[in-house]
Parts: sequence; structure tokens; C-alpha cells
Amino acid sequence: MNALQSDLFSALPELWVLSMAMVILLLDLFLKPQQRILIYLASQLTLLGAGVLTIVTHVPTVGYAFNAMFVDDTLSDVIKVMMYIGTSLILVYSRQYLQLRGMFRGEFYALVLFSLAGMMVMASGQHFLTLYIGLELLSLSLYALVALDRDNVRATEAAMKYFVLGALASGMLLYGMSMLYGATGSLHISEVSSRLMNGGDHHAVMVLGLVFVVAGMAFKLGAVPFQMWIPDVYEGAPTVVTLLIGSVTKLAAFAFVIRLLIQGLAVLAVDWQNMLVIMAVLSIAIGNITAIVQTNLKRMLAYSTISHIGFLLFGFMSVSGNGLASAFFYIASYTIMSLAAFGVILLLSRQGFEADTLDDLKGLNQRSPWYAFLMMITMFSMAGIPPTLGFYAKFTVLQAALQAGYLWVVVFAVLMAAIGAYYYLRIVKLMYFDEPQDHSPIVAPFGMKAALSVNALSLLVLGLLPQILMSICAYAIVQSL
Repeated sequence: MNALQSDLFSALPELWVLSMAMVILLLDLFLKPQQRILIYLASQLTLLGAGVLTIVTHVPTVGYAFNAMFVDDTLSDVIKVMMYIGTSLILVYSRQYLQLRGMFRGEFYALVLFSLAGMMVMASGQHFLTLYIGLELLSLSLYALVALDRDNVRATEAAMKYFVLGALASGMLLYGMSMLYGATGSLHISEVSSRLMNGGDHHAVMVLGLVFVVAGMAFKLGAVPFQMWIPDVYEGAPTVVTLLIGSVTKLAAFAFVIRLLIQGLAVLAVDWQNMLVIMAVLSIAIGNITAIVQTNLKRMLAYSTISHIGFLLFGFMSVSGNGLASAFFYIASYTIMSLAAFGVILLLSRQGFEADTLDDLKGLNQRSPWYAFLMMITMFSMAGIPPTLGFYAKFTVLQAALQAGYLWVVVFAVLMAAIGAYYYLRIVKLMYFDEPQDHSPIVAPFGMKAALSVNALSLLVLGLLPQILMSICAYAIVQSL
């Protein structure tokens, strides 16, 4: 096998997803509206094929391709498989919603696959430009998805805000990367790391570049003080797009931080750890306190996301294998929780009605005890109440921060988590103790109901057996870093 064949073999899943996205976009031109179920099936087939290719091409050793600009390791493969599963669930949850709102078109599925390809490139990027290309492919796809419902004024406004702030964040990230390039003379992450270890005369330039890089990454994660886009985009975007932004994209952001901060800039850890501490504390405080006063469910979950990102940053602060494994475990757990929460919102939505306010959940137990139970498990997990998965996710990142010597931060986070439990438990109270405002039957395809049930119940099963997911995350970190 020559060098080109070896490179293409390493990037086979990415090439497959990109190719199928273009095929689906063209296929949509030749299908009648009643035949568009074929596009949905083709998208699911694409995800299945990508999963098979990722598993078949997996090797336990770390491999490089395209002049070491692309890395194929266990961490990237595990993250990609999680992305496939999450995206597949998103497509299952979104089918009825898209059909009811006239958005069941090929461009939605093509854009979702293009965004997935961007996330996959971010997971395997080993070069500043590769990471940036993956990030922009994801971002541009999301901008278009947010604005896909052209008749929705709120969606258009959200897309404009997202685009402007996203462009600003991308500019900051590029500026920081250019300064790091000027200080080290390389764009390869491994070379940047080695040259930083050898020292240099440009420490001030490197630290300034680091500040811009961290700011750009914080925007993509949604950490304070770069969180201003999250509530507006979550509320204004179609719920299916909010589901995508709030779930699997966080896995890509996690991979992005690992590649840049841990693999590339670990020598400057003393400098970026202090920034992460401030962002983590502010994110947890502002996210939890502001969520209490929200009446829109999607907006409340947006502030919840900000607080969860604060907990995620605890895992990075330790820079140790255990800390990074706990961060991976946390973001994987959060993705499962987010999929379940927005899945219930989509389940309750119907023609001309978005179930996106807290009042829409009133009396859900009287309408459907099963779905009220699933939502209760999800809210307990987000609040970190045992024995759900969310409890062990919070416990592991707090333990990692404590081992790194951040005692006061851990105490503060526990207090904020206790305050934050209020707005999660309020939803449980509305579902079980209030009278329903809507008595219409809950109608959804069997596939969606089954997938949502498995999704939510996995929070309980993995909470009782957390070592299953934790061992996968720890193995991926150990094998790759």
C-alpha cells in the first residue's frame, strides 16, 4: 500500500460521509415529496456505513496521514462512533417534526451529514489548519441549519446572531493560531508541542496567542464569558437543530480541546489552567442561577448547557489521564442526557405547536405516565441525583479537580449544583403535581418512541453500571495520549 492509499484508508469514514452527503443532495432533486423517506433511509445507511468503516479500519496504535495533519487513533474512533449513534438518534427523533413543518427535505439531511463530517475532521485533526477546516465545515452547516425554516423570523434572527458571533470567534481562534505559528514556526500540533518544550524567546507572544485560542474554543463550547449566543440560538432554532447543537457537537468540541490544549499546548498548562478555572466557576454560577428564572424550556436547557460546560472544564484542569478520562466520560454522559431531554420536547410537539415552554409539561404524567417517567430520569440525571448517570459524571470530574488541588472550586461547584437542582426538579413537579393544559394524545412513530425509551433508560442503566462507559473513555484516553 503506497502513501496515498494509506492516507485515504485512514480517512475512509470521512470520505464516505462527504460522498453520501453530496449523493443525498442530488438524489433529492429527482424524488417526489412522498418518496423522500428514501433520503432518511439513505442518511441512516450512511451513518451505519461510517460506523462499520470506522470499526473495520481501527487499529490500537496511533497512525498519521496526510503528512501528519490527520491522526487515526483510538480516541478519534471512539468519539466518531459516539457521533454516529447520536446523529442517528437525532434523525429518528426529527423525522415526524420535519414532516409536520414542511422541512422534510434533502438539504436538511445533507447539512447534518456535512456537519458530521466537520466534527469527524475535528476529532482527527493534528494540524491547526485541519482543525480549523473541520470547525468551519461544522459551523457553516449549523448556520444554515438554524436558518433552514425560512418562514420563521426567530430562526432567521438566531442564525444571524450565531453567524456574526461565530465569525468573531473564528477570527480570534485564527489570530491566536497565527501568533503560535509565529512563535514556534510550525502548524503541526506535535511540532508545536516539542518546540514549546525546548523553550524559546517568545513566551509573551505564545501566552497572548494562547489567550485568543482559549477564547475561540470557549465560544464553541459555550463557556462564560462567551456564552451569549447559546440561549438565543437554542430558543430560536428549530428544535431538531437545537438538538444537534446541544448534543453531538459537544463531542467534537471536546476533541478540539484535547488536540489543541492537551496535545499541543500542555507545556503552557499553568497559563491556560487559570483561564479554565475562571471560566468554569463563572459558567456554573451564571448557568445555574439564570436558568432558575426561565420559562422557555429550550432556553432553560441552554443555561443548563452552560453550567454543564463548567463542570466539563474541571476534567481539563488536572491535565492528568484520570482527569481527561473523567472529562470524556462527562461529555459522553451529557450528550446522552441532552438527546433524551430534547427528544421528549420533539415527542410532545405537533402540527403548529412547539412544546418548548415549562407549562407544556404540566400534567404529563396524566397524559402519559411512561414519558413522564423518562423525562423524570433525564432531569434527575442532569441534576446529578443518584443513581443516574449524571451523578457519576459530576462525581468523577469533581474528584479530578479535587486531586488537582482545587478544593475551593469543588466546594463552590457542589453548592451551585444544589441550587441548580431546583429548576430540574421543578419540571418533575410540573409533570406530576400540576393539571395538564393540553389533553391531546401523544402521537409519534414507533421507532421514535422505542429509541427515546432506550435513550432515557440508558441513563439509569449506565448510572447503575457506570464502569461500562467509564472504561471505554479511559481506554481511549490511555491508548491515544
